[in-house]
Amino acid sequence: MSKRLSINEYVEGIKSQNRFVLSRAITLIESELASDKRLASELIEALLPYTGNAIRIGITGVPGVGKSTFIEAWGKLITHLGKKLAVLAIDPTSQRTGGSIMGDKTRMEELGRNPLAFIRPSPAGTSLGGVSRKTRETMLLCEAAGFEVILIETVGVGQSETSVSNMTDFFLLLMLAGAGDELQGIKKGIMEMADAVAITKADEDNEKKARLAQAEYQSALHLLSPSENGWYPKVLTCSALTTKGLDQIWTLITEYQNLVKSNGWFVKKRQLQNKAWLHEVIRTQLESQFYNHATIQKSLTEIEQKVENSELHAVNAAMELLELAKMRE
Repeated sequence: MSKRLSINEYVEGIKSQNRFVLSRAITLIESELASDKRLASELIEALLPYTGNAIRIGITGVPGVGKSTFIEAWGKLITHLGKKLAVLAIDPTSQRTGGSIMGDKTRMEELGRNPLAFIRPSPAGTSLGGVSRKTRETMLLCEAAGFEVILIETVGVGQSETSVSNMTDFFLLLMLAGAGDELQGIKKGIMEMADAVAITKADEDNEKKARLAQAEYQSALHLLSPSENGWYPKVLTCSALTTKGLDQIWTLITEYQNLVKSNGWFVKKRQLQNKAWLHEVIRTQLESQFYNHATIQKSLTEIEQKVENSELHAVNAAMELLELAKMRE
């Protein structure tokens, strides 16, 4: 077993961009042990002054859109510009076995070997709040380690996108050509979160379809309410195979960053995200304390059975359990 590192060793190792120490720190952050949680909180507190200097980008997309292929190609472009890049890939977790695929490192093999890139897959788990908390903390560790661009890749179009949108500066939605069906199927909420849409696989015979899709999505975005930040979302086309259009996406993000920094939205959004994070952690901790309460654990199965059999109204059952938790504090 490797020696347990002290807070100072973690802090100095991360600040000096030691990948081994960074990986161990992320493992510490992901741990559910009470002693590790305390150490992780101390570590985040100590590193906070060295965070906040990266551009945080969330990436999501419909199934089959080629997120990992896109991220590898785009990541190579970003590192070619001399930027240090961290990719935090949230891997889907099996609801039946609890196992995670953890395949992103193998899918982004070339980028993974790049000395300016760091790829860290994390299991999604069952709790969106847990994912959000640990991904946020991992992001802060990467920023303290000097990474200038943080990409957070989500599982796919679904609920987790809201969590990722609430911790990033720019949200990129990847879509496929053939806008008709996809446009109907995608949730309006996801479109409203997007700062840009990129139509992928715009190469060979598919380029014409991609251009049509671009026009469709741009029209759809015009129907949405204008954003508070003064930015109008744009739709671009790109190909991870030919790298065509990838540089335009980076240029667009730079334009966005310049705008929101000049009008004050960049700082305001991060402040709002920090406040939302506070309330998210409170909710998560209260839920955890409630279900780990000895009295609740004794009574829960019996009360659940009564609710299942319609012997007790769900609202009354919940209030009864909450009172039990309060009485035994």
